[in-house]
Amino acid sequence: MTPWEIHGSELTNCNCAYGCPCQFNASPTNGTCEAALGFHVDRGHYGDVALDGLNMAMVVKWPGPIHEGDGHMQMIIDERASPEQRDALEKIMRGEDTEEMATMWWVFSMMSPNKEDTLYKKISYSSDIEGRTGEVHVEDVFDLEARPIRNPVTGNPHRVRIDTIGGFGYRVAEMGSATTRTQGLIDLPNNTDSYAQFNELHFSNSGIISKAH
Repeated sequence: MTPWEIHGSELTNCNCAYGCPCQFNASPTNGTCEAALGFHVDRGHYGDVALDGLNMAMVVKWPGPIHEGDGHMQMIIDERASPEQRDALEKIMRGEDTEEMATMWWVFSMMSPNKEDTLYKKISYSSDIEGRTGEVHVEDVFDLEARPIRNPVTGNPHRVRIDTIGGFGYRVAEMGSATTRTQGLIDLPNNTDSYAQFNELHFSNSGIISKAH
């Protein structure tokens, strides 16, 4: 198994209500799971291949809860990546060189037998985790815009975090609201003013690691 690490951040929008029942092992709000995800690597490596500064993205869609499978997935890798970096990031996002159930990439890939060809596109990524704002724009695939949840009475930003013990996605995530517009092969028609997740990424072959590592 080739050793790898990724330290960076993630911005995700799915079609569930704020909070997302999937975070609590419950069924999706509307029965299906449909999401656009963006990732930025501050620093990372796959063996001797450096991954610093690169972006990745995914569009995923399941007819029911993720664990029931039959998902549809497309991965997008930063067009700036070299052939070696492209190969490394695709393997990580496919759950290769990863212990079973160790990362959300492993889970998403195993639960998605219907995979489109990986794309190499311009990916624009920005995320302010503390401020709960961000954008992910993937050329010809999707545009995601995220912001804080607003109090319906005062209009003030409403801050909520989820803190997990164990799991394969994150330790702490800020909750927000986002809208995604898709232009690619996988359509997400229901992702409007729905669940957004802002979190740090600290992963290795074995799953979540200390960010100080």
